[in-house]
Amino acid sequence: MKPVRIIGMAWFRREDWPRGSGHHGGRRRPPFVARIERLEEEKANIANDIGEVYSEAKSSGFDVKILRKLIAMRKKSKQALAEEDEFLSVYRAAVGL
Repeated sequence: MKPVRIIGMAWFRREDWPRGSGHHGGRRRPPFVARIERLEEEKANIANDIGEVYSEAKSSGFDVKILRKLIAMRKKSKQALAEEDEFLSVYRAAVGL
């Protein structure tokens, strides 16, 4: 079976794929493709910046693993945190911690 590719909402066989670099079926690539590519590049740059901040924190003596956990916890609601703590307590008791 030949690979298929989704373009828009339709399925096309490989031989039906649009040809040509930067073109979409003989047309210029849609503007949203360029926007997505630009945003992906920005996302990579931001991820790099975040990594540098964690490196700075580590060199200042902070435990990066704990910082990441704290950042993840701050994203959760108080209710979600309380529920998670409750489940952890139950599981700890079940395994004897």
